[in-house]
Amino acid sequence: MKFIAIIPARYASTRFPGKPLAMLGGKTVIERVYRQVTKVLPEAWVATDDDRIREAVEAFGGKVVMTSPDHQSGTDRIEEAACAIGTQADVIVNIQGDEPFIQPEQISIVCRCFDAPGTQIATLAKPFGQDLQAIQNPNSPKVVVDNRHFALYFSRSVIPFVRNQELESWPDSFPFMKHIGIYAYRREVLHKVTQLPQSALEKAESLEQLRWLQNGFRIRVGVTDMETVGIDTPDDLARAEAFLAAHGE
Repeated sequence: MKFIAIIPARYASTRFPGKPLAMLGGKTVIERVYRQVTKVLPEAWVATDDDRIREAVEAFGGKVVMTSPDHQSGTDRIEEAACAIGTQADVIVNIQGDEPFIQPEQISIVCRCFDAPGTQIATLAKPFGQDLQAIQNPNSPKVVVDNRHFALYFSRSVIPFVRNQELESWPDSFPFMKHIGIYAYRREVLHKVTQLPQSALEKAESLEQLRWLQNGFRIRVGVTDMETVGIDTPDDLARAEAFLAAHGE
């Protein structure tokens, strides 16, 4: 089975314009993402709508493909990029362009999900552990899975509800899982999901993956114990600098 990675990276961002080109430890964020990805998937492309990002990627020797500025989601940008590249890969791995510390092992876990029959889409989750505040944070989507680790539901709410237990004891009562937004799609599935209209569940929770679940696609969830440090704001970049100083390359 052949895998390639496509990294969507746009310049416009409400909370942090130009973040793919922000400097982090002497390299741009997008270069750090690209170099982490190519440790495990030798063929990787950055999909962008901005010439400044294209020039930066070409400058460090990366592959880049230009895409429309009008996409509503990273998944749509991935589909256009896959068509433009003309890839014959079986699986497209979507790595966010603001995850400079994505670990090769995390990417490998997602790829291994396709060893299971029936996997159409794969993603990643991490146990919350005892952090009740994080579990309750609506900006940290939760996922629940079946006995074969296929997703049953994703939510910004705390799922499941633990009945007959005090809230403080919930982390001891159920292994709550944080969803991490790395995805991989079988090539034909990627095309199909980008043709779907927004679903009622997706609109309610503002979670694109619910569109796929509501339309019957099967999402297998790999599990990691490693945390990611995504960059959405300048404050996140400062935290990333501190993380880099503490943990190194």
